Amino acid sequence: MYTASSSVSAPPRPLRSRPASGGPYLDPSRSSAPVAGAGRVRRPAGPGTQPLSGRLDLSGPQGAQLRTAVGAVHRICPDFQPVQVLRRSGRSVLLVGTTGRSTVVAKCLLDHSPAWVERFRHEIAAYRAFVRHRPPVRAPRLVAADPENCTLVIERMPGRVAALQRHPVEAPQRADVRAALGAIRRVNEWRPPAGLFDAPLDYGSRISRFHELGLLTDRDLGDLQKLLHGIAQAGGRQGVGQFCHGDALLSNLLLSPAGPVLVDWEHAGWYLPGYDLAVLWSVLGDAPADRWLISQQAQAGGTAARDAFLVNLMLVLTREIRTYETAVQRTMQGAPVPARAGVVPSGEEQRLLLRRLHDDCAMARRAVRAAVGTR
Repeated sequence: MYTASSSVSAPPRPLRSRPASGGPYLDPSRSSAPVAGAGRVRRPAGPGTQPLSGRLDLSGPQGAQLRTAVGAVHRICPDFQPVQVLRRSGRSVLLVGTTGRSTVVAKCLLDHSPAWVERFRHEIAAYRAFVRHRPPVRAPRLVAADPENCTLVIERMPGRVAALQRHPVEAPQRADVRAALGAIRRVNEWRPPAGLFDAPLDYGSRISRFHELGLLTDRDLGDLQKLLHGIAQAGGRQGVGQFCHGDALLSNLLLSPAGPVLVDWEHAGWYLPGYDLAVLWSVLGDAPADRWLISQQAQAGGTAARDAFLVNLMLVLTREIRTYETAVQRTMQGAPVPARAGVVPSGEEQRLLLRRLHDDCAMARRAVRAAVGTR
């Protein structure tokens, strides 16, 4: 049985009850779902609605890094005028500025390790593909790009971000989740021309890798391989089946009167059906009713779609556990955290998040075993 290491163990989460699963496929009973909108706090508007203001601090070591980033942007967009830093991490920096009469966002890679360079170039390729083949949801327009130096300039889209954190502390507004599900559905139904996108995830290799690391048990390995075999027999080609955004988080969704906008397409490509839904499900730990909606949408395609969703969910949750456990260890050692972890909570919040992820993984494991039992 997979258990958390002693360094990340935590007592049960206080005050918030966690309803038990009402079925083998992650469907909480309707009676346990909260009333729509009950107890939900309206968040202030996100960065997308803030006016341009402020000055860039270009002094010191961080200022030198910003000057380098601005110089890289000027090489591909000479009239770019930086205004403020929108987001900064150890991996990249996002600068808001203007070019002509347009407001744009410039993204510059700071960590030029091969894996991040490849991912950044994948994002540039996605935005270039969207120039001729627009996706069925709103996405930022490409202004300029330099794959060699990993610099990207896109239009700044209006709207408020649906969540400020990867794992929202408060349950999101029901309307926000429905908007996300609608956008995800349209993306998943899109069929871009062949050759534009690849399959970013090798399912067999990822499962084997997690098993070698001790994150998946021998039984997990066998169960997931059985589900993959059944999905392939049902007619899908492993690793290629449904076009997905690849990182369908509420923090990558802008909400505006003109409709939802998806940003950060660096993981876009072909996955087994339900990958985007699995990503969204994994971060809504305090929204059981929303998870119920997601699981219903995932199962609407039949048994093969259900099994694909469960395979995706096991891999996504296992990845989240590994990422945040690594982040906790790095935090304790005073080292930089992995970029995917984003803003890592501290202290008790870290332990509570990891406890929730372990509970979710155990729930997904039971669902996988129940699905294998029906084959």
